[in-house]
This record gives sequence, structure tokens and C-alpha cells, in this order.
Amino acid sequence: MAGFAKMGICRPDAIPQAADRLAEFVADGRHGQMGWMAERMPWRGDPAALWPEAKSVIMLAEVYTPDDDPLAALERHDRATISVYARNRDYHDLVKKRLKRLGRWLLDQAPGHAIKVFVDTAPVMEKPLAQAAGLGWQGKHTNLLARDLGNWFFLGAIFTTIDLPPDPPEAEHCGSCTACLDICPTKAFPAPFQLDARRCISYLTIEHTGPVAPDLRPLLGNRIYGCDDCLAICPWNKFATAATELRYGARPDLISPRLEHLVTLDDAGFRERFAGSPIKRIGRDRFVRNVLYAIGNSGEKRLADVAQTLVTDPDEAVADAAAWAWERLQ
Repeated sequence: MAGFAKMGICRPDAIPQAADRLAEFVADGRHGQMGWMAERMPWRGDPAALWPEAKSVIMLAEVYTPDDDPLAALERHDRATISVYARNRDYHDLVKKRLKRLGRWLLDQAPGHAIKVFVDTAPVMEKPLAQAAGLGWQGKHTNLLARDLGNWFFLGAIFTTIDLPPDPPEAEHCGSCTACLDICPTKAFPAPFQLDARRCISYLTIEHTGPVAPDLRPLLGNRIYGCDDCLAICPWNKFATAATELRYGARPDLISPRLEHLVTLDDAGFRERFAGSPIKRIGRDRFVRNVLYAIGNSGEKRLADVAQTLVTDPDEAVADAAAWAWERLQ
């Protein structure tokens, strides 16, 4: 399957409940600053409306299981923790190339038909579609997990005009387990199977612009890009398979890098260091803001001086974070 670990097929109209769930999520403001989630709502809630000619959706899983325990890195307070998926090449590029390769093969088998491939690049609700296609189920942490893969995998979608037989949907197998809910530092889950992005560390460090609320900053710990806590604690990971794509393996310089080596990056240095990485898209200012929060949480008084050098940074959020970090280390 072109390097994919798992495949399933569903109809574009297989998730009729998605539209109402999305509307409720947005109406409650749980999408935070992600205004794009409130746009093109009919397409997001109804994949059949995105491309009416499509007859089938092929959902595919791409494994990126880490070699280490992401939770262990949280104890190294003078070091940064970066989400597993972002410690090397941008998965969007790698997964899309595989999807296109598979799509070309599919069209060779069915001349006259068409495909469209998606990897977080359109209003496609991949997780509900993947559950409808039988790949796994959305757990209490709202991420997709599978009995034979754990939850360390990316999703890609191929919409096609070919009428393919659908697979049976997967049922939920979380049982009474609440490990993912209990471990969340910011209590971002109002209830099982519900997420308030405004409290999610992945959202706060990646999507949220400007200063993070002061009461949430201490809870970020040393997480400077994303958070893996709810994924890493899931018991189903005992069935996780190893990643076969070497470019998902962590770059040595992104495994618990020293905070002082990251906080002094200027824009050019940031872009050079994170070329080809998903981290690049948040820009230097948001990244350095996050590093300063980690410095403030480190308890390392020796880092106070480097924080102080940024209290006059041109970016207001960086300057604010620097002042907060410096004060915390006094």
C-alpha cells in the first residue's frame, strides 16, 4: 500500500453526525483562534458536499511511532520537549507524495476516473472518516487510535469517483479507561470524547497567537511545540508498530534541545534550523515565546539573564514572555 500501514474505505456521506458536532464545537467557542474552522462549514460537516462527484473515500494510516518515551523528556526542565511528529520532516509532504503515488496506480486500474488527495489541506474531517472506514476509532482524547496500531499515525485521504465497496466502521474500544483525560496538564477535555482547544497545549503552542493566558503558562512545562501526553499514555500503544519511514525519526538536535540554544534564534536562524520541518510554519516569534515560557518553568536561575535580553524584543508576545520568565526565575 505504498508504505501505508492500514487502509479502509467509506462513502463520502458516512459521517452524518459530523456536521452537528462541528457546529456545537464552534458555537461553544472551543476552536479558539482557529477561525478557519468556522469557514466552509457545509464542506467540513459533509464530505459529500466537498466534491459531489466522489463515490468513495479511501482513508490511509501512516505510522510514526517514536523510539523513545515522550513523557520522560518532560523531566528535563532545562531542555525543550517537541512533539514527536515534528522532530524531523514535515509529514504533510511525505504523506501527500505517497497518496499521489497510490492515486496514480488507482487511476491506471480505472481509466476515466478521477481522484483528489488530502492531508490537512482542505476542510476534510479525517478522523470521523477514518473511523467510518474502519481504521480505528476516536478515543476519549478525540484522536484516532487502533487496536493494531496504537495512536501514533497520520491520516491521509483519497477521494475518488470510483465506486468502491466500503469497509465496516470501527467501534469504540476505550472502555472505562480515562488515562488520556487524567494526564492532561491543562484539563483540556471537558468530558470524554470532547476537547476544548483553548486549553490544549498543542493549540496554545502552535495555533494561538499573542500571549498565552498567565494561568496556563506554568502548565506548559517545557513543551515548546505540541504535546503528546494524551497519546503517549494510551494503553493501546502496546500494539503500536514501528515506523518504516526513516524521515519520521527524530533529528538528534531536536531530541531535548537546550533551551538557551533555541531562545536566541533570530528569524534567519530559525528558518535555517527548521527548514523542511512543520515547526517552521509558526514563525520565530511564536516559537521563541514558547521557549521563554519553558525557561520560566525551568527553575534554572542561570537562564534569567538570557530571558532578560528579550524583554525589549520587537514582538510584544516575546517581550511579555521574557519579562514573565525573568520574574519567575528571581
